[in-house]
Amino acid sequence: MPLSILVVDDNPDNFDTIETLLAGQTYQLHYAPGGAQALAYVEAFKPVLILLDVMMPNIDGLEVCRQIKAKPEWRNIPIIMVTALTAKEDLARCLHAGADDFISKPVNPIELRARVHSMLRIYEQHSQIQQLNQSLEAQILQRTARIQQLVDFDELTQMPNRRRLLQKIAALLRAVANPSKSYAKCALIYLDCDQFQLINDSLGHEVGNQVLVGFAERLSTLLTAPDMLLARVGEDEFCLLLPAIATEQEVHQYIEKITHLLESPFLVRGYEVFVTASMGIAFGVNAHQPAVELLQNADTALYTAKKQGRSQIEVFDQALHQQALTRLQLENDLRRALSNDEFIVFYQPIYRLQDRKLVGFEALVRWQHPTKGIIPPSVFIPCIEQTGLIIPVGKLVLRKACEQLKHWQQRSHDLLIMHVNLSVRQFSHPYLLDDIETVLQDTEINPTSLKLEITESALLEKPASAVDLLLQLRQLKVQISIDDFGTGYSSLSYLNHLPVDTIKIDRSFIHNVETNPEIVSAIVTLGHAVHTSIVAEGIETEQQALYLQALGCEYGQGYWLGRPAAANFFFQPQELEVS
Repeated sequence: MPLSILVVDDNPDNFDTIETLLAGQTYQLHYAPGGAQALAYVEAFKPVLILLDVMMPNIDGLEVCRQIKAKPEWRNIPIIMVTALTAKEDLARCLHAGADDFISKPVNPIELRARVHSMLRIYEQHSQIQQLNQSLEAQILQRTARIQQLVDFDELTQMPNRRRLLQKIAALLRAVANPSKSYAKCALIYLDCDQFQLINDSLGHEVGNQVLVGFAERLSTLLTAPDMLLARVGEDEFCLLLPAIATEQEVHQYIEKITHLLESPFLVRGYEVFVTASMGIAFGVNAHQPAVELLQNADTALYTAKKQGRSQIEVFDQALHQQALTRLQLENDLRRALSNDEFIVFYQPIYRLQDRKLVGFEALVRWQHPTKGIIPPSVFIPCIEQTGLIIPVGKLVLRKACEQLKHWQQRSHDLLIMHVNLSVRQFSHPYLLDDIETVLQDTEINPTSLKLEITESALLEKPASAVDLLLQLRQLKVQISIDDFGTGYSSLSYLNHLPVDTIKIDRSFIHNVETNPEIVSAIVTLGHAVHTSIVAEGIETEQQALYLQALGCEYGQGYWLGRPAAANFFFQPQELEVS
């Protein structure tokens, strides 16, 4: 389609002259005999160039030029003023009106073609720049929207994220105080997929991700009101924000709906995956409450629910708040305790039941708090397990126990065996073997005098990899003991496949051994059949010790035999005999 050029002149002869001079060019010329027609033709023909006479009746060329340049959609059309006025003042008025160029009358053919060609080239370049700018603006808008999407939404599920959730909570909390609203509070349900790591470990992260997407899609069907929001706030954690909540019963109705949505399995790549969720609930009733506080309250309730098992539900209250503060203080104190060397090791003696001879010790960690004194492990062990502090604390206990054993061995007590516990997290830690080997080398103790105690539950969690690790520990020449045996509800026959030296019978079976000896007797018999020694934990009376000895149990420990104590209490181990 040829480019359109508009010629504006009250004298038709001038148009004929220009048309003749531009003959043979690929232009479509349009003629307007006056200013009013010119403005109408600009709208109609959308010219890419205007040749405009200055001196015309009614509306002169300068006014036409001003009006054209005043409209945003027209201001980029180049205008060449065609005038017989050649004084500098006249030319300045043309440029001031918005003209891009001018040609003197009578028109010179060469000059006309050159200026028209030049203006069209400039117009084309300007159009290209304008198109490029529009393209860049579109890209900027698209990328800005993408950035906003990444800032406010989870990339996997396309659900709002934690940031967007907090913004929405803040808005709803402000609405709580609005007297025009008919409801008293909003509620937040914090959901966590139970044991989701097991799905990732067994089926892979791709399957796990698809399950999370399906989980989000199911929960999104609950979003029936404009102010409701479902957000993904963690790896396998979601929050459902409920506005216009008048009673707790309304929240429990949503919980029932969530439970119903999770009854059927997720079908991913041929796998049927069942998912349950634990939930923590918190209510927002104060317009001055920070949004993050409501989220933390729901998270605290969720944490309490998960401690109770799978598919549990807990509602936040002030008691939970106090528990959270206490736990936070405990975590902070424990981290300081590690750096301040406040963890000490107590030793509980282990005796041969037949002659009450001391054969070894079990190393037990204690926390010597600077103001509260000795804190028992039942208070802090669960916390260091959950926070991961069990790894450095466990390494510390191992080193201190082996150093103490070396000290005792140097005093001619080389037959003593040191028992050191390994937690589940320690047992699965990738540097466990390196840590043990380093301690053995540094302390120079006989590796066979170190016996590592591993709980039955740790062995049952991943049996195949557990056997491999036990075999690698055996290569270090250390001994292996199964702690709390009998509590894992596994077949006793699996002992045949484990490279272990000792079984420690859990104290729960020792308590009533005199009236119910069958389990202990079975464990002792099986242990001897697979050539392992037997240690009974929790012996509290002489009658229990005598009964265990009669059942064939070789070794024992407990408060009757000896309480845990600091190393200096056992300064002369050979003299420690039970009377």
